[in-house]
Amino acid sequence: MEFKHEPIMLNECIENLNIKPNGIYVDGTMGGAGHSSQIVSRLTKEGLLIGIDRDKEALETSQKRLKDFDNVKYIWGRHEDIKEHISNIGIEKVDGILLDLGVSSYQIDEASRGFSYTKDAKLDMRMNKEQDLTAMEIINSYSEDELEKIFHEYGEEKFSRKIANKIINIRKTKKVETTYELDDIVRNVVPGKGTVDSLKRIFQALRIEVNGELKELEKAIRDGVDILNDNGRICIITFHSLEDRIVKNTFIDLQGVCKCPKDFPKCVCGVKSYGKIITKKPIIPSEKEQERNPRSKSAKLRVFEKHSL
Repeated sequence: MEFKHEPIMLNECIENLNIKPNGIYVDGTMGGAGHSSQIVSRLTKEGLLIGIDRDKEALETSQKRLKDFDNVKYIWGRHEDIKEHISNIGIEKVDGILLDLGVSSYQIDEASRGFSYTKDAKLDMRMNKEQDLTAMEIINSYSEDELEKIFHEYGEEKFSRKIANKIINIRKTKKVETTYELDDIVRNVVPGKGTVDSLKRIFQALRIEVNGELKELEKAIRDGVDILNDNGRICIITFHSLEDRIVKNTFIDLQGVCKCPKDFPKCVCGVKSYGKIITKKPIIPSEKEQERNPRSKSAKLRVFEKHSL
């Protein structure tokens, strides 16, 4: 299957990166090079694009699509380790970072990856297919309390306990191995019109747990800002409230929140600021883009600009 992924808010990302032709830019979630192709096309030969992705198939696709550019470095790894990756290739500072935290259309549409409840496949959901933990292992080895916690915290699912309990009961006689089997469990628990929304939330929660998507997101943001040059920017696209909340709150903390009483003439609390938030409110896709690409509807783009201390 061809690796297809329409880049979300492409023009908005390129505009907010403020690309310098001879700068160094990192696409921490390279995917199929949708955003990367537009970044590197704006660079001179003195500029550099660094592409990071934990999915080897994505990197291989990007290398093919960007074969005409010799100023691209490809790194197989997690964007959470961005600081280490950049250091390992001898670079200290960069001019811009893009993180698109969504699952690619390829990963969703490729049935064998097990990301979608609409396609029958083994419960997998690994972005990095070489890691050990899969959705199947989670479903069949986690305790009822652990499953309930994942569904509640990562999926914000109100039927978390009932779904977890149903899984445990099914497990007593047979392993839950496929997406359709999990689909049946959820449908037997959640009544009526809410079934599809619950399925989305349960599959989202499992995907987040499998790939550790939230555990080190704040670290990735802070490390990213740390390796930015002065006036460099980090642009982050999120797709659900849990991610967006982490990005928003981390940006606020990095900008610095004065704790002095409002009637003080100037700040004396010694708050540190590492830059400023460019997007007071998140940028969302245009109506035209949402109509063309329904998967963009939940996307939000937030931007932070580094300033010297």
